[in-house]
Amino acid sequence: MTEKVVQDVVSAAVRDKMETLQDLLRKLGRVVVAFSGGVDSTFLLKTARSVLGRQVIAVTAKSCTFPRRELEESVRFAAQENIEHIIVESDELDIAGFSKNPVNRCYLCKTQLFTKIREIAEQRNCPHVAEGSNVDDGGDYRPGLQAIAELGILSPLRDAGLTKQDIRQLSREIGLPTWEKQSFACLSSRIPYGEEITRERLQMIDLAEQYLLDKGFRQVRVRLHDKSARIETDEAGLQQLLTKSVREDICRRFKEIGFAYVSADLRGYRTGSMNETLPIRQP
Repeated sequence: MTEKVVQDVVSAAVRDKMETLQDLLRKLGRVVVAFSGGVDSTFLLKTARSVLGRQVIAVTAKSCTFPRRELEESVRFAAQENIEHIIVESDELDIAGFSKNPVNRCYLCKTQLFTKIREIAEQRNCPHVAEGSNVDDGGDYRPGLQAIAELGILSPLRDAGLTKQDIRQLSREIGLPTWEKQSFACLSSRIPYGEEITRERLQMIDLAEQYLLDKGFRQVRVRLHDKSARIETDEAGLQQLLTKSVREDICRRFKEIGFAYVSADLRGYRTGSMNETLPIRQP
């Protein structure tokens, strides 16, 4: 985690937000939840299940931009919670213009995905679709939020005023294993705008990040620049990289995957680092 340390005691203010969220969900009656398996959508799905019972359906995308481990975790969680779970095929590389990696890439992706989820909701006579963005998600360039707004997708966590820290805190209290899960984003976000997105490149990134996770790194991004890998990781990860044998193992494995060069970003992990090259940061 890169957020502040999660406090043991949930404050009254956070509990009030939780009650607001429950009230918002209760009023929906029936809802389809876009479920990625991450911290936010897992908390939203669990809360919706607690409030609405079987009137909740989870939908998860199966995609080349979505690591297999995340899909498998989503499937396990939905099964454990006895939640109806639908897997929808979503091949972003089929979207016109997506592979060229424009700055509105996320808008194109979210428009396609949530259009499909809305269709599923309509087929199941479900009037509402909800997704898991929170208050903190408004602080970076996120064109996907525009698509969500245009399609009328609900964001109950954001409407209830919940921050990422709040969600981790509440997730911990109700026993969700995701309370301390690392933040995740679409694999396409590892490739600089304007550089082509291909299945090969996405697979290289996925394999490289999975290798680092298997070695005990917690919060990582492998940013791809042509044939070079730039590793972003948290402070603990940077400490791991000080060990020569660790660096040698990483370089060996990354070269097997297809990277010519491997480097570490001294600024460490941060969300949206590819947006730092944009001339204008839009809300």
